[in-house]
Amino acid sequence: MLDLVRSFPIEQLVAFTAGGLVVNLVPGQDVFFASACGVQGGPRAGALAGLGVGLGVVWHVCLAALGLSAVIAAHPEALSAIKWIGAGYLAWLAVKSWRAGPAHGSSRGVVAPWKAIGRGFLSNALNPKPVLFVLAFLPQFTDPARGPIWQQILFLGGIFTFTGTIVTMAYGVAAGWVGHRVVASGRGLNRTASFVYAALAAKLVAE
Repeated sequence: MLDLVRSFPIEQLVAFTAGGLVVNLVPGQDVFFASACGVQGGPRAGALAGLGVGLGVVWHVCLAALGLSAVIAAHPEALSAIKWIGAGYLAWLAVKSWRAGPAHGSSRGVVAPWKAIGRGFLSNALNPKPVLFVLAFLPQFTDPARGPIWQQILFLGGIFTFTGTIVTMAYGVAAGWVGHRVVASGRGLNRTASFVYAALAAKLVAE
């Protein structure tokens, strides 16, 4: 594996990393989701949701390395099923957040780490778009002459996951910090997050 890593031209790795950063810096579902979690639960929740999103990317990279993403992409009904399950999950979060009462005192912004991470993971794992993106983006930078393609996908996917996770966590932290200073009430924070979750669900269904 080390020899494979050394075989990548530095210019290609720089181009790949830069391209991945551009993709991640442009706000998409992952960024909006982590931001909504940050607004609702504070900077810590936003960061943990961003970490969960990163774990979701790891899931998609592993599927691609195993060749399962290609199988899923070849079956539109599978992509459609993932889309509807993901939209249903986001809609459920929207309803749950809307019904949540305001937090009080020191409890405001406290979210169980596993819950924030799990939400981030599911929001990404149940999104069919990363399946197609990983298949379209990563193979462009692979070369059979360097060694097994699946190893190259894991290596490149690791770089993309690391940079993307840092960016998404940063958005989540920033949204949590701003949200808890702009919105006066805990209920207002929950309602704001609810609108974002609902919008993401609607967007996922419409695409």
